[in-house]
Amino acid sequence: MTIDHNVLVDALAVGTATLHEAAGRTGDLPPTLRRVAGSRSVAGPAFTVLCPPGDNLWIHRAIYSAAPGDVLVVGTGDETARWGYWGEIMTIAAQQAGLAGLVLEGGTRDHDALAELSWPTWSLGPCIRGTVKDKTRGQGRLGEPIQLGDVTIHPGDLIVADTDGAVAIAQHAVHEVIRRSHERVTKERDAMNQLRHGGTTLDLYDLY
Repeated sequence: MTIDHNVLVDALAVGTATLHEAAGRTGDLPPTLRRVAGSRSVAGPAFTVLCPPGDNLWIHRAIYSAAPGDVLVVGTGDETARWGYWGEIMTIAAQQAGLAGLVLEGGTRDHDALAELSWPTWSLGPCIRGTVKDKTRGQGRLGEPIQLGDVTIHPGDLIVADTDGAVAIAQHAVHEVIRRSHERVTKERDAMNQLRHGGTTLDLYDLY
């Protein structure tokens, strides 16, 4: 899946919070997904991965099935960082494959090394507990819809992650959401300008 480069630049410029609002307050991925220290912001099409809890075999396979520029979005069914699915070796492999980033419903390891590598990585936090790679379990899937929190993510949906969090925008809605995002940015700049010249939020937003 590909998304126009200019769209990715625009998405990063307006940020996740604005995209979420412009999409009708939808698409926000669980706030428990946190940016690993040193990670850059990222925007790219989703390459979806479903793997069994405690097993990262399908993530290894995804690295070599996704296209350059894709963001790996991994569902595990975990709500806490019970296993460390990802670390330094997989990050280097993903960099070499040209992947854009990772949003992982699970724990990550080697955080000092990940900070130095600075590859965009969002996870549920650090966890040293290792995973297995069970080739006999057929529960993993690549390139199918997955659920993170209350958001269903399809392959090719736009994923944007920054210091505020992560958001998924349906592929068919991307251009409209970007347009609405720019409108919001313009309105917010006007509001901030009025505040700097004596206005109040009570007046601007009719909060009396």
